[in-house]
Amino acid sequence: MWELEIFAANNQKIAEIVADGIVVNDANEALDVMVNAGYYGARRMIWYEKHLNPEFFNLRSGLAGEILQKFANYQMTLAIVGEFEKFKSSSLRAFIVESNRGNLAFFVPDKETAIFKLVK
Repeated sequence: MWELEIFAANNQKIAEIVADGIVVNDANEALDVMVNAGYYGARRMIWYEKHLNPEFFNLRSGLAGEILQKFANYQMTLAIVGEFEKFKSSSLRAFIVESNRGNLAFFVPDKETAIFKLVK
């Protein structure tokens, strides 16, 4: 079971997933979370690494691309909070670096950094 906590920062509504385990196993579940956030007027989201199916971090699975495409299509911004240094894949590391240079999805170490990236 999961819920969204909606809060404002710099006059921007942010939806944060609150749950103990995996919430997003596939692109359809990601879309469900996004639609719920949109219902509350949030166009920015904070997810945590623990809420994502581990296959998200295996770029060959295509899951990360599918989910981020949903964010692009619905013009929403995502910050994923986690400890990404543990992943040894050079392609995943490059993907994270490239994402952090853009404005669609950010991979950050903590909630404070997530908020900063989402509202700047």
